Amino acid sequence: MATIFTKIVKGEIPSYKIAEDENYFAFLDIFPVAKGHTLVIPKKEVDYLFDLEDEVYLGLQLFAKKVADGLKKAIPCEKVGVLVLGLEVPHAHIHLVPMQNEADLLNFSKKLKLSPEEFNEIQQKIILKIK
Repeated sequence: MATIFTKIVKGEIPSYKIAEDENYFAFLDIFPVAKGHTLVIPKKEVDYLFDLEDEVYLGLQLFAKKVADGLKKAIPCEKVGVLVLGLEVPHAHIHLVPMQNEADLLNFSKKLKLSPEEFNEIQQKIILKIK
């Protein structure tokens, strides 16, 4: 059975897509801890990040770097934090979180409630900044 992330990649479930290439996909987290909180995934469905083949793992990191660069240009922040966690979706993923301080990245119990209009505005800002 396909994960929710695979269904997002296939377009079966809508998302606020940020970037995509033949192997990777980035989209806004619908339960963000900060505006611009983005998930980056390989299209290949593998549960655990460190079970990815080396080439896929390295490609994911380079894709995430490109997305983080655009994210930092679009959303005012000190840095874009990187976090790998989550047991809820058995599909390897990286969280990119714009942060002003470490607490912004470490407090995953604090979720923002954003309107579809806010998600669309954030999505467009980031898309315009990714090279």
